[in-house]
Amino acid sequence: MDYLNVYKEWCTSEIFDEETKKELTAITDEEEIKDRFYKNLEFGTAGLRGVIGAGTNRMNKYTVTQATQGLANYIKKVGGESRGVAIAYDSRNMSIEFSTWAALCLNANGIKTYRFESLRPTPELSYAVRHLNCIAGIVITASHNPSEYNGYKVYWEDGAQIVPPVDKNIMEEVKAVTDFSSIKNMSIEDAKEQGLYNEIGEDIDKEYIKELKKLVLNPDVIAKVQKDIKIVYTPLNGTGNVPVQRILNEIGFENVYVVPEQEMPDGNFTTVKYPNPEDKKAFEYALRLAKEVDADIVLATDPDADRLGIYAKDIKTGEYMEFTGNMSGLLIAEYELSQKKEKGILPSNGALIKTIVSSNMADAITKEYNIKLIEVLTGFKYIGEQMKLFEQTHEYEYLFGYEESYGCLVGTHARDKDAIVAVMALCEAAAYYKNKNLTLWDQMINIYEKYGYYREGQTSITMKGADGAEKIKALMDNMRSNPPKKIGEYNVIEYRDYKEKVLENYVDGTRTKTELPTSNVLYFQLENDAWCCVRPSGTEPKIKFYIGVKGTSLEDSAEKLNSLSDAMKAFE
Repeated sequence: MDYLNVYKEWCTSEIFDEETKKELTAITDEEEIKDRFYKNLEFGTAGLRGVIGAGTNRMNKYTVTQATQGLANYIKKVGGESRGVAIAYDSRNMSIEFSTWAALCLNANGIKTYRFESLRPTPELSYAVRHLNCIAGIVITASHNPSEYNGYKVYWEDGAQIVPPVDKNIMEEVKAVTDFSSIKNMSIEDAKEQGLYNEIGEDIDKEYIKELKKLVLNPDVIAKVQKDIKIVYTPLNGTGNVPVQRILNEIGFENVYVVPEQEMPDGNFTTVKYPNPEDKKAFEYALRLAKEVDADIVLATDPDADRLGIYAKDIKTGEYMEFTGNMSGLLIAEYELSQKKEKGILPSNGALIKTIVSSNMADAITKEYNIKLIEVLTGFKYIGEQMKLFEQTHEYEYLFGYEESYGCLVGTHARDKDAIVAVMALCEAAAYYKNKNLTLWDQMINIYEKYGYYREGQTSITMKGADGAEKIKALMDNMRSNPPKKIGEYNVIEYRDYKEKVLENYVDGTRTKTELPTSNVLYFQLENDAWCCVRPSGTEPKIKFYIGVKGTSLEDSAEKLNSLSDAMKAFE
């Protein structure tokens, strides 16, 4: 059926409510109709993510419950009804409604739900799944996307986002739900009466915070400087405000300044177009406040509080210095590992996990502390998968996991990146170094001096709609068919195609198979510790280019990074 026929069906069928029909019949632009109906919003390995609105290619009541019906069918196939599903949601528009409709759809299928009474961060949902022994979890969030988006992420019983084979099995069940009239529903009153719909809140908060506090390594140091260190924090109108303030208060920090304009939940994100701590513009209000109060560090979490961005003051210049996700992740890693070693609690079988597009400084750090380095595909769910494996085999003990996109995890309470625990760990580190008359920026320079000036960058091209998807495919196909032997001034020494599972060593001519799961990713290992990687985004209409270099100073590494970035533009 072509998109116009599907559009007409949505405008006339009794299945769809009057509000939906009114929204659709008001559209006069055929390109807008096409964009809403040329495809179904795809339930991928990260669940759903899309623009809010009526249509098959939008986030709405029908696409959300379609996905939920597919999930319910799979849960019933594996006999998980009685264990239930935990549900959380962020501050975005329609998050309350989507989370309620999802819960009631599951309830109508005889599956218990435990829905948070109000917004909560994604990592707390990850914690709740295992704490409540649920079969699955759902988070309604579009993470750091602009305000017109929302999303739907599925977690499995281990508390991590779904991975093979579960993700593929759920996707098949979702695809099989083609008739919207087959989606089950029930009233909230009936669901509560039958014990299917349950609300959770403070009881889980208390246990979650308790787990985080166990991870503090130097409470005595915090006590020494708690009155001296100043922290500016913005939740970017998302879910981080309450748990961040709570954890910092409970471990002793007294001077925490929250950006007032961005403190309360706001699905329109009126103060920032792109609520992403990777974006410098997201720090405008926080940096202004930091200068007013003379803050030591400036922190921002994204709307579902799984990513953390930071700035730290450089005393020498008075400027606030930006940290990339690699920098903040590795600073936390160095602090955690060094302190555990100093205290004699660093396990001999410890492991650090990173994604393939994250900094190679991690390799140097793991050698320094004689621990195992494990690389996984992009996506924190693969780090969570390794944690589950450790739990089963006891071969390694999880110490730290991070990805370049501003996400990391200290501890094993969750199976996803956790900006709440990252805030806690980073503030503890700031206190520790302040006690030694060092700022976090001073310590970052010390880390560079110790391991080398590793620097990384990322660029992306947005290609929206059907034409954009074809352009992204063509670009990847072209690079796959004609992999370069040289990029800029660097010779390629190894080429990896994770989709075709090919690893080709250009130095000795050997050709072997990649060991990681199949994924549409191309990786180029270059001379002199440089590298680059290309992949389509799994959650946005973008193609992403990642690069990394190693220099002899900040200036040298910046020059090398710019040069490699310019060379990569030839492939755009």
